[in-house]
Amino acid sequence: LQHCYIAFDDAEAALAFYRDVLGFEVQNDVDMGDGMRWITLVPAGADVAIVLTPVGAGESDADREMLADLLAKGVLGGVVLASDDLDADFARIAEAGAEIMQEPMDQPWGVRDAAFRDPAGNQLRLTQR
Repeated sequence: LQHCYIAFDDAEAALAFYRDVLGFEVQNDVDMGDGMRWITLVPAGADVAIVLTPVGAGESDADREMLADLLAKGVLGGVVLASDDLDADFARIAEAGAEIMQEPMDQPWGVRDAAFRDPAGNQLRLTQR
């Protein structure tokens, strides 16, 4: 896996969340005009990048509106992130104001994880390494 795409509805809010709250490093931030902005972020020390793109980029107005509605509901997708200290990272993310979906807990399938939403509504899970 090289890239994973996450839609946003507010580039600055998404950038602040992934860079300042989650600690990702900005690899590229390209304004391609006409509302298209390509922001590539990489977790420190990782080879996989998250690319933040405007919701419905390149789609028709009707499709873009439909996708924006789905994004607002939090059903377009998300990612699972790994943490060396789930509880400390979760506390920092919660303190930053992220919408919490699930406090850290031990799951029956053997992992300890938590869930929250980014500013656009995408669901992110954080799992203990």
